[in-house]
Amino acid sequence: MKAIVHEGKEGLAGLTYREFEEPITGPGMVKIKIKVAGMNRRDLLVTKNHKADAPPVILGCDGAGVIVETGEGAEKYSVGDEVIISPSIGWEKNSDAPPPGFQILCNPTHGTYAEYIVVPEEILEKKPEFLTWEEAGVLTLAALTGYRALFTRGKVKAGDTVMLPGIGSGVLTFILKFAKAAGARVIVTSRSEEKRKKALALGADVAIPTESDWNEELKGETVDLLIESIGRATMNKSLAIIRHGGTIVTFGATTEDEVTIDIRKFFYGQFNLLGSTLGSHEEFKEMLAFIEKHHIKPELDRTFTLSEYQEAFEYLRDSRNFGKIGIIVD
Repeated sequence: MKAIVHEGKEGLAGLTYREFEEPITGPGMVKIKIKVAGMNRRDLLVTKNHKADAPPVILGCDGAGVIVETGEGAEKYSVGDEVIISPSIGWEKNSDAPPPGFQILCNPTHGTYAEYIVVPEEILEKKPEFLTWEEAGVLTLAALTGYRALFTRGKVKAGDTVMLPGIGSGVLTFILKFAKAAGARVIVTSRSEEKRKKALALGADVAIPTESDWNEELKGETVDLLIESIGRATMNKSLAIIRHGGTIVTFGATTEDEVTIDIRKFFYGQFNLLGSTLGSHEEFKEMLAFIEKHHIKPELDRTFTLSEYQEAFEYLRDSRNFGKIGIIVD
């Protein structure tokens, strides 16, 4: 089968598009013919962390397709079922943190950038009928990450003001749509005027430049909940804009990981700083019910084919997307 594989070199230089051995369906597993897979910034992280001397790994954290084979004991689904794949492995019930043994699909397991994948049946759900294959294929990692950050960790409620610095990623475009569906006021930032305009068109109430003075732009307005995914470049601006007793939920760091804060201002402000990572399968099912209720679809930026892998990874690396990027497999 054809696949996008990382091997031999670190970074994007280790990417190849080549023939790879088709996986075998073991007990409790199902084989899926992938229709569409979704790109995530985790793919870039894997190319950095996957060592040159490690065994080859197929990239891709989420996707959608059709079941072509079921292993012994796998009884939840049948051949021909249309399914979506959650990247969360070994985290069944919602909890404060992932349990021991939790893994994210792709590295060390093989991912979805291939014609076929074999996965445990418990990480699958039926493809929502109102979604196209492209929309279903890019859904899972970003939507689940956004759902847990906003609802489970951030506990958003109607009337809250939510701020999303750096709008444009798949996760943040989902959070924008989720927050508006929940009745929140949403403020976004971006260095790109085009992305700010797109966010306003999706329902954002206010869009300001990331590099600006946020307090000056917002004329003293404070924020109840801020979803921080940038890191060092914006963390202190984020702490300066949330109300006393407000909450920051962080799930990523597109700039440097380490940050320095004024701890005295932090504790006098009674701030809450919470981490979040992906989500459980229980939350995955809750998220699917939420998007079906509100008819929420992914913001699909563009698609590439498997053979266009180099262009696709450079497009993701340079943050040229507004929303999700799909990889057409079938």
